[in-house]
Parts: sequence; C-alpha cells; structure tokens
Amino acid sequence: MLFNSLVFIFLFLPVSFGIYFYLNKKRLTTISKAFLVFSSLFFYSWWNIAYLPIILASILFNYVAGVSLSKDEEHTRVSKKSLLVFGVTANVLLLAYFKYADFLIDNLNLAAGTSFPLLHLALPLAISFFTFQQIAYLVDSYKGKTREYDFLNYANFVTFFPQLIAGPIVHHQEMMPQFSAIRNMAINHKHLAMGVFIFSIGLFKKIVIADTFAIWATAGFDTATTLNLFEAWATSLSFTFQLYFDFSGYTDMAIGLALLFNIKLPINFNSPYKSTSMIEVWTRCHITLSRFVNQYIFKPVLKLFKKYSFGKGMLALFISMVILGLWHGASWMFVWFGVMHGAGLVVNHTWKKKIKIKLPHLLGLFITFNFINISMVLFRAREWGDATRVLGAMFSVDNIMLPEFLAGKISLLDKIGVSFGNVFSGIQGGEETFIWLCIGFFITMLMKNSIELLDNFKCNYKTLTFSLILFITSILLINKASEFLYFNFLLQL
Repeated sequence: MLFNSLVFIFLFLPVSFGIYFYLNKKRLTTISKAFLVFSSLFFYSWWNIAYLPIILASILFNYVAGVSLSKDEEHTRVSKKSLLVFGVTANVLLLAYFKYADFLIDNLNLAAGTSFPLLHLALPLAISFFTFQQIAYLVDSYKGKTREYDFLNYANFVTFFPQLIAGPIVHHQEMMPQFSAIRNMAINHKHLAMGVFIFSIGLFKKIVIADTFAIWATAGFDTATTLNLFEAWATSLSFTFQLYFDFSGYTDMAIGLALLFNIKLPINFNSPYKSTSMIEVWTRCHITLSRFVNQYIFKPVLKLFKKYSFGKGMLALFISMVILGLWHGASWMFVWFGVMHGAGLVVNHTWKKKIKIKLPHLLGLFITFNFINISMVLFRAREWGDATRVLGAMFSVDNIMLPEFLAGKISLLDKIGVSFGNVFSGIQGGEETFIWLCIGFFITMLMKNSIELLDNFKCNYKTLTFSLILFITSILLINKASEFLYFNFLLQL
C-alpha cells in the first residue's frame, strides 16, 4: 500500500483516522493506541505479510533491551555496556543478514574463486529505517535519556505508518511524548487543514512531477544504449530532479499524514539544491539520517582515535559517509556514492579550515549542484558500466545533436560532426523535456519549499482552492503512479 494509491487515500486513511479518534472520543485511549499499532502493522503487511514476524520480533527485543538499559547497574545481571553492545550487534546482524548477505557472498566468490550459493533472501520492508531508529533508542536508553516505557507508545514510535517505510528516522524523546499527550487525542481542525494542505503538495510532487522525470531517467539509464551530449545531461538531471521530488513528496505526505493524527514529525528535507557547499547539502537533505550518522557513527568512530586531530576527524567523516552510502543498498555503486560524498565533504571542510576563501554564492551553487548531479549518476546506475556510459556521454563532444530548426542557420557544424534532429529522442523525450528541466530548476532553486509554505499556512479559501487543485489533479493522474523511488532503492533495485 502506497501513500499515492487510491486504496490508501480513500479507504485505509479515512477508516484508520475515523476509528482512532472515535475510540479517543469514547476515552478508550489504550484501545485507540493499540488500534493505531494494528493499523500501522496492517499497512506494513500489505506488501508482504511474511515481513510481519520480523518487525514484531525486532520491536519486542529492542523494547525489552531498552527497558533493561534504563535500569540502574545494580538491578541488571550483566553490565549495561555489555547489554548495549549485544543489543546494537543483534540489530546490525539482523540488517546485515537480510540486506547484505548475498552481497558479501557474491564478493567473496569473486575475490576467492569460491562458489558459495546465494541465499536470495527477501529484504524486509523498511528494515534499514526501523533498525537505525531502534539502535538510537538503545543508545539513548544506555545514556539515561529515555523516560517513557509504555509498550504501546513504543510500538507506535516504531511502527507509526506515516514514517515507517522511508523515515524520517525519529528519536524517542521527540515522538513518544506526543503519543501519550492528552491534547493529541482529539481532532485538531488546524492540524487537519495543515495536514491536507501539505499532503496535497507532496502527492502532486510525486505523481505529476517526479513520475514525469522518471520517464526520461529510466529511458536514459535502462533503455538507451548510446546517448548524445544533451541526452546524457537530460538523463542525469531528470534523475536528480526525480529523486528530489520523489523524496520531497514522500516527506511532505508523511508530515501531512502525521499532522492528521496530531503528531509532528521532524523536518527531513529542506531544499538541498539551494546549497552552496557539500556541508550545507547534508544539513538540508535527509536531515534525520545525517543526524543519526553524526551521533551514532561519526562520533563513535572518532572516539576510536586516542587524540583528536583535524585529519583524524576527516577520516572518521569519510568512513561515516561510506557507511551511509552502503546503508542505501547492497551495491558497490552505493559505496562509490558514499566515497564521492565523503571526499566532497573532506575537501569542503579542508577548504573552509585551511584556505578560508568564501566562494561567490552563484559559483558555490553551481559547483555544489553539479557535484550532486554527477553523484546521482552513481546512485542510480545499476552497475559501473551504466554509470560510465552516462558520465562519458556527459563530458564527450563526439556525439552532439542540436535541434532541427537550427540546421539551416548553423549548417557548417555538420563538418565537425554535429548532427541535427530531435535532441532527446533517445530517451523518449522532446521539447517538453527541456521545458520540464527548466521547471525543475525553477522550483528547486527559486521557489519556497513546502515547509516554508506550511510555516506561513493560513486556513482560507485561497489555501483550500490551491490544495484542491493539486489533490484533484494528482487523483486524475494517479493510475500512472509508481512506487516511491527512495525506498525502492533501499529495497535494492
């Protein structure tokens, strides 16, 4: 079940919303919490009910471990540090077994010449997210930061369907108090209006914008055998914008759905393409993942060094980004994506500390966006050959095609190998491709993002009309809706 599906919008959501608040109105709060857990698990199981025992076992294990870690040392049979190491290791091994076992076996066979059979395991949905989220909970419990031990609240913290599949990765202290707050048990009409508003924006981003760019990105990466210069750039840019509007759209819908239930999710996406440095990019893109990597990977790695130095800090940062890249999927392409971003951040920090020359805004914007765009080729390509095919065409002048209407005006270019015709025919595009790319640049670089619009939200007829136009347009086109690209990558495309 997807957020951008008719069964979710017109059946699952109104039923779960109505029953949840009806139970709260009757002051059956414990039953209402249990129902919300049940609804979220039903939503999760819609893809494959075989995933259900895994997430249930993970929730129970981490809840018990977290409660034990929160107790005083003298009340536990083993040391809290040993329990924490055991808990974190168990979570990592669960993730590694399902997500990386075949990747490791395949590479072992390649390196050692062995022929161990692959396991062909079905990857449990959202395992990357609920594993990271519960690791953070265990660490917080160990540090004495947890104060809420109600099992139903904890189950809602892990399974709450708006953020279960692709984040944000939330902390215990920012979510569990909201599930127990009395004021959140009744329908809040302002939250309801805000939720519908931002959900409609996200739905439009996904169905109308992201899925339009998907046509040319898919054709360029998966179908076309050769690309001319402009097709290659259109391919990379189409995917760069597809991922932006796909993930941004999902984030908006998640925030909107949570608001319907009076739950405020943390901001997870804040116009990363407006960044003028790689440091800024990772404060704007997948913000909660960056927060997790900083607190639970970078800092522990840094502590492995006896004394801090700038060089050691950069090494820890680079290692953290490689891990972040691999977290996205069991593929060397994700590793290289992490390597590229790790190197970019190291260069950025070194420039900032050693050279201390601030680049002009437009130059920083230009360099940063193109760095992101090139790295997205690695993120999208299934294998190295696909990446080199697209990147090679992007920086080659051997295959240039210009629009047909220019043939009579600059025909002399024929002599140096320039051809004329439909510039984007190889990726199933045309003039509309160029127009959509311009729209992508305009929205991502110049317009206010949805969070800024939500901050200035006013419940009036203008906002209602705007929301209805976006929602109705999206519903009319929903039959062509695809799965969300971002968590599709986490399921190892």
